[in-house]
Parts: sequence; structure tokens; C-alpha cells
Amino acid sequence: MLFCSIFLGISMMSFLRDFHVSSCEDKPVFTPSRLVVRFGDPTFASCSVCQHVCINDIYKLESPVGLTTTNGTTISWTVNRMTEWHASPICYYTIKRTNDQCYTTLPVTVYQPPDNVSISFVGPTGPMREGQQCTLQCTVEDVAPVENLTVTFYRGRTALSQQQSNINDTKKKPVTDIFSFNITLSKEDDGVQYWCEAKLELGPDGPQRPPVVASQNITTTVLYQPQLEGSSHADPITVTEGNPLQLSCSAVGNPSPSYAWTPPPQSTSTSNSSNITINSATLADEGKYTCSVSNSVGTVTVEFSVDVQELPATNYTGIIIGVIVCVVVVILGLVGYSYCYRHNRMGEYNLKDVFRPHRWHAAVPTAE
Repeated sequence: MLFCSIFLGISMMSFLRDFHVSSCEDKPVFTPSRLVVRFGDPTFASCSVCQHVCINDIYKLESPVGLTTTNGTTISWTVNRMTEWHASPICYYTIKRTNDQCYTTLPVTVYQPPDNVSISFVGPTGPMREGQQCTLQCTVEDVAPVENLTVTFYRGRTALSQQQSNINDTKKKPVTDIFSFNITLSKEDDGVQYWCEAKLELGPDGPQRPPVVASQNITTTVLYQPQLEGSSHADPITVTEGNPLQLSCSAVGNPSPSYAWTPPPQSTSTSNSSNITINSATLADEGKYTCSVSNSVGTVTVEFSVDVQELPATNYTGIIIGVIVCVVVVILGLVGYSYCYRHNRMGEYNLKDVFRPHRWHAAVPTAE
């Protein structure tokens, strides 16, 4: 027990002796305090080792890459081409009287935008159908640092999902990461373009416009059964005999649908388009019409019930009576005209006497 206590005490004394940072009176300061540099680009920073306490002490800046120049207590660090992924320099000074060290590390993030970003569908091969679940896969190649990577999936201009990398890469070197997103296809997805975008979020010290690389677009082709543009339960249709009749069952689908009409048994009208037209309806055209719309995915049908009304029967009795009345009027007119004409030539007459019944008187002999 005594041995353990002595060993613990010695260990604590050694720890306190090696814990140099706590005894610093004036720590080095880097300008800027953080660097974000693209791999292969130049960069620069300076270190103010101290304000006054390290004037007669030993001070230095160490880094695996770049050149340093010293001007008083200021050390400049210049890199013509950043080729190291771990390049955080250390600026320090050693206090002679205590042999303690005061140091500051400059955080340096070396980044590389993706060499390539691609998108694809994974899963069952062959044509995609409505209701099928598919997986979109976005592959981001050779990007660093991957923990700063954000990937967004798009449908047209609409963002669907945003994901961050789950890779914990301590080496900070470029890696390839794959992201996935599941979708359930509908007929509205036919002809839609999907794509993905990879962005490096490097914070306020990074580029004002974060590096972004987008994939190419992929256009989806979705097969779906015909969809009627109108109701599948049409209202009954009434048409008068002799009038035109047109029925329509237009639909959309992929592949493009075909049409087949089944008319009533007694009708001879038929069609292989979305419409069936009868120029002059007859009683034989009355009944049920069935329109079948089909493609390789499925078939839909719609039924029409047509009622053809007969023309009203012609009233010949009324026509005959009308003709007789017209004839009588014409005859009376002719008689009146004849009577007036005769009296006009023989002397005065009264017009109202034309149609008045006449009294016949016996002739009275006149005195000679």
C-alpha cells in the first residue's frame, strides 16, 4: 500500500512538470487563427511568439511543409503548394529558467472537392412501374475532408433529402463515399429528372462559396396503366333519332394505350380510337357501349348508356283541316271579289252587302 502511494505521488509530480502549457505567461498567437486551404494551393500565416516574456528565450515554428522566416519575435510561414494533409504548424518558445514550453497550434484544414459525383438507380433491373420502390444512389469520389461533406438529392428543382457522411476519417485524406435514398414511383415521376449535389461545408474560414459538385441528371421512365381523363361512370345519354352522337373515353398511360369499343348488338358502329361518332342516330344505336383502354400494364373500361328517342308522329289530320280552311278562305275571297267587281260596273253598292244574304223580290211591273 505504501509503495502504491509513493508511486502515485511520483507520477503526479512528473505530470505537473510536463504540463508546460499551464505555466505560460504569454502564449504565441497565429494570424489568421485558422486556415482552410485547397490541396495544391499556396497559403501563408504568421506567428507572434510573445509580447515580452520570450525575448531572451528559444522560439521556433515547426511544420512538415513550407518555409519560415523570423523577424524579431514574429515568424512567417509560407507554403507555395500545399501537398500535406496534416500540415498544422506549431509555434512555441522555451523558457530557459524553467525549461517550460509555451506553444500554439494553427488549425489547418486541407480540402479537396470531389473528383466526380454520379447518380444511379440500384435494385431490380428492367422497366420501372408505378408503385415500385427504388433506391437512388449518389457516389462521391475522392473528397476531403469527408466529415465536412453534405449530399442533397433532388427531384427536378425540389430537394428531397440532405445527408452527411458517416465516415470518421482520421487520416483526413480523400475518400469515396456512397449515399442512398429510397423513393416510391408514381405516374407523375415519368419523365422526371433526378440528380444529387455534393457540398463541402468548410465554415466561415473557408471559401465564401462552398465547393459544390453536381451529378448528371437521370430521367425516369415509369410504366403505368391507362388513366381515364374523365369519369369511369358516365351519365346516361339521351339523343333524338336522326341527331349526331359522339362518345369519348380518352386516357393517358405508358406505354400509350389502345382503344376498343363494344357497341350494342344491333348497332354496326365501331371505332379503334378514343372517340366513336354516329352522324345520324337510329333506334338500332340504342343500348350499352363499352370502351376498353389497354396497354402492357393494365386495362380500364368505361360504359355508356345511350337512349335514342323516336321522332314524334306526324299529325296528318291537322294538316288536312288546315288545307281545307285555306281553300275555303281562298274561295270566299274569290266570290267576294267577283261580286264587288260586278256591282262596281253596274252602279253604286255597299261593301257590307257583299256577304249579306240577299232577299229575292218578285218583279213589279212598271206603269207605262
